[in-house]
Amino acid sequence: MTTLALIDYGSGNLHSAERALRAAAGLSETPVDISVTGDAEAVLRADRVVLPGVGHYADCAAGLRAVDGMVEALEEAVLARSVPFLGICVGMQLLADRGLEDGATPGLGWIGGEVDRIRTTPGLAIPHMGWNSLQILQDHPVLSGLGEDPHVYFTHSYAMKLSDRGHLAAATDYGTEITAAIARDNLFGTQFHPEKSQRTGLRLLANFMTWDPV
Repeated sequence: MTTLALIDYGSGNLHSAERALRAAAGLSETPVDISVTGDAEAVLRADRVVLPGVGHYADCAAGLRAVDGMVEALEEAVLARSVPFLGICVGMQLLADRGLEDGATPGLGWIGGEVDRIRTTPGLAIPHMGWNSLQILQDHPVLSGLGEDPHVYFTHSYAMKLSDRGHLAAATDYGTEITAAIARDNLFGTQFHPEKSQRTGLRLLANFMTWDPV
């Protein structure tokens, strides 16, 4: 049975994400043991890792680093052993070099770029909140089968600016192009919330359950 660690570090829609992951496991017909955990050892043992995140970048970064051994466990599991990884919302943003919300805060530095406030057409509200279309830019297994015009749910005021556009898996238009999903090797991240994106989100999570990045 596949084991999946949904990381609890005091940030994220853990209950919603857990429910969606369990539903997605059923959709993928993959036996998955899902644990919500703040235990670094459990992350080291997991076959897949999901890092959620809601709120301010600096708070989320501090919360993650405050969990004893968690960053080191993530580096060992995800970077050294190539365990499939999914970051959601701020959980994706933390992969960047730094975030500029509440001052410059170092990220994990796994994917080059920074997280800055959305600058868009005057008159468009910030935060970018609600349903928006997903422009798929990579033929990536996690994005397969989402339909011709997939819509997903966003709620954020800051967005990731990538150093390498080759890591941009999907975008959305909100008066400017916004990074909606990123991908590199065994890393995948979404700015939108799959757990709030109904059928499209469940399909994406089901794809993650069976994704073999090797």
